[in-house]
Amino acid sequence: MVIWDYMMKTSTIIFGVILVLLGFLGFVSNPLIGADALFVADAVHNFIHIVFGVILLAIAFWVKEKPLLWLKSIGAIVFLSGLIDIFFASSTGGSLFGIAYTNRYSDWLHLIAGLAILSVGIYGRDDA
Repeated sequence: MVIWDYMMKTSTIIFGVILVLLGFLGFVSNPLIGADALFVADAVHNFIHIVFGVILLAIAFWVKEKPLLWLKSIGAIVFLSGLIDIFFASSTGGSLFGIAYTNRYSDWLHLIAGLAILSVGIYGRDDA
């Protein structure tokens, strides 16, 4: 296995685990993520984190054809959701596409996470 393939798979697993953990953490009262936390997230938002995390884990373990296309797609979705919300939601927080509550901290986190996932998809190698 080429070192880049190992790094791509490891990065994908790390991003997936982080998203799943953040999703579950949002359902527990804490100061980091939740309805009244630093990163505002309601139940729908938490569920979306879990779904994206599971998708990333599935990519890492089972996708053999075009895994980088999947990573680019998910990275772009996460990045664009943060970008759109920064421009169209109020500065104190609001609804992400009308389905999940968020705030500016969450928006910036989406931008950074989306860029990180997208960069793994762009700079990884598909020739495993």
